[in-house]
Amino acid sequence: MANLYSAETETLTATSLRSVTPYGIIHSAGRSLFSLLQTLRGMIAFALITLGVLITKSSKSHRVIYPLIFKEVYRSGVKLIPMFAFTSAALGLAVIGQAAAQLSKIGASNEWLGTIMVTVVVREIGPLLTAMLVLSRSGTSNVIELGTARALGEVEALESLSIDPIHYLVVPRVVGMALGVFALTVYFIAGALISGYACAFLQNVALRPADYLQQLADGLVYMDFAILALKSTAFGILIAVITCYHGLAQPLQLEQVSRATISAVAQSILACVLLDAFFILIYIVL
Repeated sequence: MANLYSAETETLTATSLRSVTPYGIIHSAGRSLFSLLQTLRGMIAFALITLGVLITKSSKSHRVIYPLIFKEVYRSGVKLIPMFAFTSAALGLAVIGQAAAQLSKIGASNEWLGTIMVTVVVREIGPLLTAMLVLSRSGTSNVIELGTARALGEVEALESLSIDPIHYLVVPRVVGMALGVFALTVYFIAGALISGYACAFLQNVALRPADYLQQLADGLVYMDFAILALKSTAFGILIAVITCYHGLAQPLQLEQVSRATISAVAQSILACVLLDAFFILIYIVL
């Protein structure tokens, strides 16, 4: 028994030592990169299949699919309004409060408050924070619901009834979440702008409502509205596709659902951040 314990200890020690050697580090990095590329390929294929089903079956089963889309819009949009009202108010108070304090320290005027709100809230934090909040609520629900259905054999039951799981389970989530994220982004930004001026008023900042609105109008350009719509809709599509992929595209056991949820959340955050960085480059170039 002692010899067996010693042999196992030596084996574990040798494995641990190999893992910290340059070869072990390169091997581990290579395996992680290969796994990431495989996952990316699977997601792209899953997204293309979803797009194909959305186009080819858009005129089928209206009485079934439309209520599911409305349900997803409610879950990813209307149901989250109270949480977004509180968060947008807190964001507006924080941005304007800090901006007004810092401008007063350097002796600058308050004519930059609207521009700061446009740059920070409208262009960057508003859409990205909205996507993260929707991911934390509705995105995780997608993985759990679809992963559980997959583990319990409900997806195979749909297929045996000649019901396309992509059309019935994925398409309503993708369309509904895209619409929900876009609507919540507009609501979130509007709430932050209003609460921002309320904070300035409470701080006795010499800024009239008309001047604040004029600053916002001067800071906005037509491209802001187009990019805001594209970005928020793309965030919703990305979150829906990634979460549905992890819940539906591969066989799962019930004990694997939590791990799939963690992977889906991490990859959704990475995808949204990379997409946001892409739109930042568009602003810089244009």
